[in-house]
Amino acid sequence: MQNNQDNIQLAFRALADPSRREMLVLLAKDEMTIGELGEHFDFTRAAVKKHLTVLAEGDLISVRAQGRERYNRLKPETLRSTSNWLNYFSQFWDDKLGDLKSAIEKDVQ
Repeated sequence: MQNNQDNIQLAFRALADPSRREMLVLLAKDEMTIGELGEHFDFTRAAVKKHLTVLAEGDLISVRAQGRERYNRLKPETLRSTSNWLNYFSQFWDDKLGDLKSAIEKDVQ
C-alpha cells in the first residue's frame, strides 16, 4: 500500500500533462469509454489508454467494466486531497504576506 506522499506524487505526475487534465475535465461531466474520450483528441486509442493508465495510477479515475466496455470515471476525492496539500502552501504564503504587510505598515508609521 502506498503512503499519502506517494499518492500525491502520482497524482501530480498525472496532472502534469495538459491532455490528461483535459480528460479529467471531460470525465467530471460524465463517465466515458476510451473511444468516447478519443473523439476529443487527435490521439490513437493506444495513446488515450496510456493517458488513462497514468490517471488511474494517480488514483484520479476509476474504471468500471460493463460487458466489453470499460468506463472511466473521475475520482474527485483524490483531487480534493491534492488540493488540500496545495492549500497548505497557499495559507503559508497568505500568512507570510500578511506578516510583510504588517511590518511595512509598522515602519511607515
